[in-house]
Amino acid sequence: MSQELTYEQALEKLDEKLKVLEDGELSLEDALKAVDEARVYLKICTERLEAAKKKIEIRPDEP
Repeated sequence: MSQELTYEQALEKLDEKLKVLEDGELSLEDALKAVDEARVYLKICTERLEAAKKKIEIRPDEP
């Protein structure tokens, strides 16, 4: 399911996880879980950006 997220959706989820971590109210176990989830969303964002970059680079110059 997470692989179907758009860049914007993944970025929002990443932001949510980072805010939860910044609050510092999580147990160590929950904090580690939040970090793992944040990494997934970060990876999705990176993949979406790389895909967009490739599309831009491949696009031929128009007259």
